Amino acid sequence: MSDIPFTLDQLRILKAIAAEGSFKRAADTLYVSQPAVSLQVQNLEKQLNVPLFDRGGRKAQLTEAGHLLLSYGEKIITLCQETCRAIEDLQNLQGGTLIVGASQTTGTYLLPRMIGYFRSKYPEVSVQLQVHSTRRTSWGVANGQVDLAIIGGEVPAELQETLRIIPYADDELALILPVAHPLAKVEMIQKEDLYRLKFITLDSQSTIRKVIDKVLSRCDIDTKRLKVEMELNSIEAIKNAVQSGLGAAFVSVTAIEKELHMNVLHMAPIKDVEVRRTLSVIINPSRYRSKAAEAFVREILPEFSTYPEYLAQAEFITTPTTHPIHTEISTNGNGF
Repeated sequence: MSDIPFTLDQLRILKAIAAEGSFKRAADTLYVSQPAVSLQVQNLEKQLNVPLFDRGGRKAQLTEAGHLLLSYGEKIITLCQETCRAIEDLQNLQGGTLIVGASQTTGTYLLPRMIGYFRSKYPEVSVQLQVHSTRRTSWGVANGQVDLAIIGGEVPAELQETLRIIPYADDELALILPVAHPLAKVEMIQKEDLYRLKFITLDSQSTIRKVIDKVLSRCDIDTKRLKVEMELNSIEAIKNAVQSGLGAAFVSVTAIEKELHMNVLHMAPIKDVEVRRTLSVIINPSRYRSKAAEAFVREILPEFSTYPEYLAQAEFITTPTTHPIHTEISTNGNGF
């Protein structure tokens, strides 16, 4: 093949069909007609001389060749977006885009404060905050779709050599009780008291639940003996359930600052137990990073870090730049 047998538009269409599962929904997503989408796919298959979709079923299923093209197509699209951002930086030093990733707790309770501080310094930068599971967030950073992220879970093993992982901050996991609970009047509760409480948790398959169980086990707390009364799908739901007197829970201290101030939840210290985890900053050193991202890394990250010495030693902190923020927040799943 001397000429490239596909266009960026065709790759975008392929990606949309794969994501939506149908030609019609892909057309709606791309704001084009379904016949136009079908024609582009037919031309693409003709140019490549290979079928990309199995048309035998009701859902648009990729063939092996389709999966291969999609895999490379996503990389090509990401690289094109990266190129546009680099040119935008070069042409407009007072603008640009910053894409920050986060797992659920950090994205809901920590990052908005950091972005607010960044907004006060660079009000013209467009900022996207993407809140997903640690795994999805890590892949976003690895693929160059996210500039940097702050996570509380563990980076997938297959990405640990690709990404730079820097210890960022301590996050205390607090035992919370209803303010009217008898143990709320006790100055310090014992480990054995935990096994008599009714707990409200996230689903056992959620990343947050797994991380909390792992941290509790390190503190010699037998998580199998904890009586799980109820499983909910969000930290906010858990806080409301505890506030309503339905049980106890372990949550990040950053998630309950407002409730503690309003005295609607009680944080119970446990004798000889400090339940903590370490949040990490992750970046991909081999990917282009915008000037806005450089400014965030150099000027904002150190202000909220428990481990500024690690940030100072990290090679990714470079010369600061001047940049700008319109905030978009997308949330999905129960990832840390």
